[in-house]
Amino acid sequence: MRTKDPGRPREFDLDQAVEKAMRVFWARGYEGASMNELTEAMGISKPSLYAAFGDKRGLFAAALERYNKGPRGFGPKAMELPTAKAAVTALLNGVVDVSTRSQGPRGCLQTHGALVCSSESEEIKELIANNRKAGEARLRARLLKAQEAGELSPKTDIVRLTKYIATVANGITVQGASGASRKELKAAVELAMQVWPGQSFPHSNQKKS
Repeated sequence: MRTKDPGRPREFDLDQAVEKAMRVFWARGYEGASMNELTEAMGISKPSLYAAFGDKRGLFAAALERYNKGPRGFGPKAMELPTAKAAVTALLNGVVDVSTRSQGPRGCLQTHGALVCSSESEEIKELIANNRKAGEARLRARLLKAQEAGELSPKTDIVRLTKYIATVANGITVQGASGASRKELKAAVELAMQVWPGQSFPHSNQKKS
């Protein structure tokens, strides 16, 4: 998609601009990414940014959508695998891969965006939280489907299992951003999957601490 830049006589490619903005947000977080950094990376003027996206929040929303469909697009694909265990394994390994990239930002755009947000960026916090909840809802639906198909025991606590997987995934992104290697995090995935139901994961009829 191409749009007219009101600040300059030439046109710019909106898709490419969002891609570049996504990388800045991914590396710097929402508040850490300055308008100057964003416009310089995108190759546009501030008036052009405002005309195309409304404001910085609108640009971040577009960048987050791009992230979901691009670098984080492995998530929905993983949920299509024939077994829930294969789906979760692919999901966690996908998180490892995207969080330990050899080029470009490491970690997770969502994690970086949320951790540095002040009280003045509540809308961004809410946007990221809703995005994360949507991902957890897809995962929970996949696990419920597996339970209904008999792959998981009727006693398996799907809510707790979903939160466990989400917590492991979030931890991977933080470790990846901190410099953990792909080998280390793949090993962590293997260890995490050892508590898959049928081995030692708590069931809903067990006492919760």
